[in-house]
Amino acid sequence: MQIKALATAVALSAGALLSLPASAQFAKPEDAIKYRQGALFVMGQHFSRLGAMAQGKIPFDAKAAQENADIVAHMAKLPWAGFGPGSEKGAPTKAKEEIWLEPEKFKEHADKLVAESAKLAAATKTGTLEGMKAAFGATANSCKSCHDAYRNK
Repeated sequence: MQIKALATAVALSAGALLSLPASAQFAKPEDAIKYRQGALFVMGQHFSRLGAMAQGKIPFDAKAAQENADIVAHMAKLPWAGFGPGSEKGAPTKAKEEIWLEPEKFKEHADKLVAESAKLAAATKTGTLEGMKAAFGATANSCKSCHDAYRNK
């Protein structure tokens, strides 16, 4: 039940934040960096639980998979507001400068992750490990391609 409460809180918070102009969301670049890092961290935590199931490290649990995938799909929409102009500096970050030099390409990666995450959430509704695995792989590849292009090691 806690996962559903967290997902609801995140969705409500996201809605409130997304309704504000981007420039009003963050008073300082550090705030934008913390926001995007926090959103990516939460998404990664839930995505790694799905990965553990997909890799057979933990038993497949259809209900847990669906709950985690739903959170990933919601969280995938959030971090991008934290990559606005001026947020390339202000706190330690692994973000490459290319994010701000190639905003259209970066947005394509973000949009792909959002789309693949939605497919992953839909696939988990089948309740099968096989369905989740296929969608998990495509979503993981989306993450990897963005990290390869826009994240320092």
